[in-house]
Amino acid sequence: SQLPIVIDERQAFQTIDGFGFALTGGSAQLIHQMVPDKRSKLLHELFSAGDGIAISAIRLSIGASDLNSFVYTYNDLSGGQADPDLLNFSLGHDYEHVIPVLKEILAINPKIQIMASPWTAPVWMKVGQLFQGGSLRTDCYPVYARYLLRYVQEMEKNGIPIHMITVQNEPLNSRNTPSMPFSVSQMRNFLRDHLLPVFNKLKPDTKIILFDHNCDRPDYPLTLLNDPAIGPYVDGSGFHHYGGDIGTMSLVHQARPDKNIYFTEQMVIQSSQSKISNLAYQTERLVIGTMRNWSRNMILWNLAADPNNDPHTDNGGCAICQGALTIDGDQVSRNVAYYVVAHISKFVPPGSVRVSSNAPYDQGIDITTDEENADIKRVTTVQNSGVLPNVAFLTPKKEIVLIVANSSFYDREVKVQYKGKFSMIKLAAGAVGTYCWKSE
Repeated sequence: SQLPIVIDERQAFQTIDGFGFALTGGSAQLIHQMVPDKRSKLLHELFSAGDGIAISAIRLSIGASDLNSFVYTYNDLSGGQADPDLLNFSLGHDYEHVIPVLKEILAINPKIQIMASPWTAPVWMKVGQLFQGGSLRTDCYPVYARYLLRYVQEMEKNGIPIHMITVQNEPLNSRNTPSMPFSVSQMRNFLRDHLLPVFNKLKPDTKIILFDHNCDRPDYPLTLLNDPAIGPYVDGSGFHHYGGDIGTMSLVHQARPDKNIYFTEQMVIQSSQSKISNLAYQTERLVIGTMRNWSRNMILWNLAADPNNDPHTDNGGCAICQGALTIDGDQVSRNVAYYVVAHISKFVPPGSVRVSSNAPYDQGIDITTDEENADIKRVTTVQNSGVLPNVAFLTPKKEIVLIVANSSFYDREVKVQYKGKFSMIKLAAGAVGTYCWKSE
């Protein structure tokens, strides 16, 4: 009953921008505190296309995220003060770790794509003046638009290009420290009347990405994309997969095929108690799932943490967010997220195009209510399918790259068909294979 994986490069889909991780403030801190020679060796391993895994995209936080050791913005003032002219704006704490590490990364890969996302505005711009929750005050919409513009400008003065920003990390989440909820109507007004006019005039090349939250709310980005005062001026929508169905990205693409889809965050935890293989099912769910649903990239959460999953903020920071790397002083260990990204980043460079290959089933499975059972359901479906989960690409060097995940509980032998030729590959249970050959 085994069916071949049939690859047809004549049918092309989205162009690929890159793969990588969030360089959180905590990640940058741990990397920057390594001794210089070991830090340099690690960064080359991560970002070099020659002898490394060729990470090609990173995500930054605009100010602190919940994976910083403390919360800050670029315009923090004493209680009761305000700075509508941004006279006190400074990248401040970013100069300690984030910017030095970024400069080393750019020296290795000057073409890396950099996305940036805010977790919060300065508290003097917020209702309640707290870092956790509290929406942006409507009278501060103009100054906050200029604040985000100023960030892009100041980073560029430091030699760091910000290619795209998401307007708000997880706008429907007010639980993290920091966080800032943004309803659809609030976001519409902020974009239409403030952010888009400012960026269109002064930074038109910076791409604006909507939403940046879970796959359970396609109505949020679609409402904004379909607004004639917003849709034409934004690049697309970003998604996480802590809830909902990964197929939501395809629904948004089908509704607005003129706008791009991005996968901007997902935490991956290595668990020895899991009933299923971490590497295979995370590759199936994230690499194959995002690529088959029109995403131009895949950025996972948190490049590095220490053995205690620090640094993170107090009272609302993520205490379970394992890094792709665990860094203990100068000692580095690599976790499952590292290998999930490495299987694709090293072989599928920016400019590659996803091409047709047959899929075993619809990969859209809703994980909102019970993620573990959803993943077991996914594995069971794979076991009963004649085709293993896979995705294929044509690279700029005219090479075919096929990624296959055996997320079943059994070893599998798979037939691959390409232009009338066949090859047999064997994958152990829980294994992932990346296969490359020249296009004919």
